[in-house]
Amino acid sequence: MKRVLIIEDDKNLADLVAIHLKDLDCAIETVHDGISGFNAAMEQAYDLIILDIMLPKLDGIAVSQKLRALENYTSILMLTAKNEEFDKVLGLESGADDYMTKPFSIREFIARVKAIFRRQEQNQRSKSPTPKKVLIFENLSIDLEKRKVELNNKRIDLTPKEFDLLGLLASHPGRSFNREEILRIIWGYEFNGYEHTVNSHINRLRSKIEKDLNNNKFILTSWGLGYRFNDEI
Repeated sequence: MKRVLIIEDDKNLADLVAIHLKDLDCAIETVHDGISGFNAAMEQAYDLIILDIMLPKLDGIAVSQKLRALENYTSILMLTAKNEEFDKVLGLESGADDYMTKPFSIREFIARVKAIFRRQEQNQRSKSPTPKKVLIFENLSIDLEKRKVELNNKRIDLTPKEFDLLGLLASHPGRSFNREEILRIIWGYEFNGYEHTVNSHINRLRSKIEKDLNNNKFILTSWGLGYRFNDEI
């Protein structure tokens, strides 16, 4: 049985979402403000958090950022009445795994929840009992198990998506990934029209690990294709 935390101040919507999640055999807990939601997420283990952005006491963006900063990587499906492109990108970059704008189709909502659960199960099956995997490229070290990156023996703080992106590219040196592939792999499904989200993540990642942004050493641009990790290091 999957455990789901709903953080939503609209009680009618929270109840509706809970009813449909129970049909998926989920155990539900519901809270109606950001502080209560953050505390609940830190006190109990959940498989998924349904998180509204516009919350009293602490907004959803702040909740997501605080959870990720404390290395709580519970999957987050963010809900909001806002429909501006900036708000969607901000939600994803705060650490959310998916994003839906109100009003939304319950059918689509359930489909996205199922997709998140499928990815969790696939990741669980792919885990190996072999020792931790650490990728080392000269002065850059990437610990895929501990989700830790060090440059010149100093830890580099990355957001969850930045780490996922770096891990994907570094695990396949020399292979070019286009933006659509990266969106599908890292964010889980097609984010049509949001290819620039990849660009912004690449730019921030480069700013953290590259010494010279005019001459990138690790993350290279494959012109006309996308991005690749340097396989000549």
